[in-house]
Amino acid sequence: MTGDTDDIIALRAALAAAEARAEVAEARAASAEAQIAHLKHLIARMRQDRFGASSERGRRLLAQFELELEELETTLAEDAPENAADPAVRTTAPRSNRGSVHRTGTDIR
Repeated sequence: MTGDTDDIIALRAALAAAEARAEVAEARAASAEAQIAHLKHLIARMRQDRFGASSERGRRLLAQFELELEELETTLAEDAPENAADPAVRTTAPRSNRGSVHRTGTDIR
């Protein structure tokens, strides 16, 4: 009887830990998706302003934003639940019907 109780407690603790990891991953993904949307907006605006008075500075900033966007998308793809090494994360993470997967975890300043 005590062994069964210990097993149930251990399973509940493992489930709670897996759910917490899934929530953290989901929050990181949401943050990265917001950063990606912002970078895409900035890139689109900078492409329109490419030939203005400060076009050289604009080209450098555009290249930097495009690099940051690529890094974010790569990180988000690597952090996707289906790529997780821990099977508990893969099974407890929410499924997404979105077509593309993006990377998270990079802090943009």
